[in-house]
Amino acid sequence: MNKFLYIVFLILIAISCSKEEEVKFEAFSPEAFAYDIGNAWEVNATVNVKGFIKQENGEEYSASLDYFVDLMGPDSLMVESIFADMKEVTDDELIDVQLEAQFELDYDSTEGMYTIIFNIIDNNSGEKTSAQAEFELKK
Repeated sequence: MNKFLYIVFLILIAISCSKEEEVKFEAFSPEAFAYDIGNAWEVNATVNVKGFIKQENGEEYSASLDYFVDLMGPDSLMVESIFADMKEVTDDELIDVQLEAQFELDYDSTEGMYTIIFNIIDNNSGEKTSAQAEFELKK
């Protein structure tokens, strides 16, 4: 009986160690900043993405991500797709990707806290994820 339990225990350990951990498609570490450039505000934002589907091309991997950015102002007014882009990346070790957005706001924009919302689509799987970051406009 002890040998049977010992064998079952070893099999369970072997099975649990052999499974690769799946990484969920997610966006993380979003950041946003606004800079006064004299006659306008320049907004820069970044977010990192992981868990996307990678296509194997020989010894390299590639990923394809579409993303667009929505902006919500302090008055809760939403500007949809204030920025949109696509990122195609090829690398021999592709773990995560940083997405960037840059756009200008009118200098007369309402002061206060703004929220940037990154909406991201993995073109290889069709999965979607999002992340948001806040920044402040203050003269």
